[in-house]
Amino acid sequence: MQTRHLALAIGLAAVWGFNFVVMEAGLRHFPPLLYVALRFGLAAFPALLFTGGPGVPWRRVLAAGATLGVAQYGLLLLGMRAGMPAGLTSLVVQVQAVFTVVLAAALLKERITARRVTGMAVAFAGLALVAADLGGGGPVGAFLLVVGAAFAWGAGNIAVRKAAPPDSFRFMVWLSAVAAVPMAVLSLLVEGVPRLEFSVEGSLSVLYVALVSTLGGFGVWGFLLKRYDASVVAPYSLLVPVFGMSSAALATGEPVSAAKLAAAVLILSGVLYAGTRSRRTVSLGSRRRDNAERATEAV
Repeated sequence: MQTRHLALAIGLAAVWGFNFVVMEAGLRHFPPLLYVALRFGLAAFPALLFTGGPGVPWRRVLAAGATLGVAQYGLLLLGMRAGMPAGLTSLVVQVQAVFTVVLAAALLKERITARRVTGMAVAFAGLALVAADLGGGGPVGAFLLVVGAAFAWGAGNIAVRKAAPPDSFRFMVWLSAVAAVPMAVLSLLVEGVPRLEFSVEGSLSVLYVALVSTLGGFGVWGFLLKRYDASVVAPYSLLVPVFGMSSAALATGEPVSAAKLAAAVLILSGVLYAGTRSRRTVSLGSRRRDNAERATEAV
């Protein structure tokens, strides 16, 4: 990866990591469902007026909007409002990678290798450590909501994979539009008519998550994926909880205990191990390609 693209990947991880601190600040001014509706509404409009259609069937857009938009962020913000700290939230949602593997095997018939099973087991051990640490008086219910958000994220990954959008930025704009409407309706039904009061912190929070994290972030992510293999780009997402936990500790004073550090090592190691191929597998794959090329040259 070129130096400037490497800087983009690390910078994007920092933006997405700090996003959890920003959301925690926004929840001091908005109820969670309304906050999600504002986030996606601002991300969709007026960008929607300057982009073409989603480029994929509408059922794919609706499926992605329902999982990645409504379910994931609805549960995530409810969990944070219920007491889940920003830094720890940024770590726990990384188990979405494990849920993605399980759902891909169930829905797409992808093969689960022994390496992936081992990685998932290690990641879930870290998740269990978080649960045990919270069991001493922490927000266990909030923790379960965030785990539910991670599952919805995994389901959303499958929806996006099935959609295979030709333009990730344009698809994200339409996904935001699809998610904003039901979230606004849910907010009215559950939270009632909002009593909004202008605040600089609340306004900046919504602007950050909508424009910087959502549109800017996924625009950069799509830019990198067009130039490099997913296996090169994806590991940089593991830096998100590093920036999330460190920024939460610096900005809000969220404590980083030994249990949290141990859980972080287990979850990130498990996700990384499950998401990479062994050297032997890569070597065999390369050898097969070389043999195929020789056979083609012989013909």
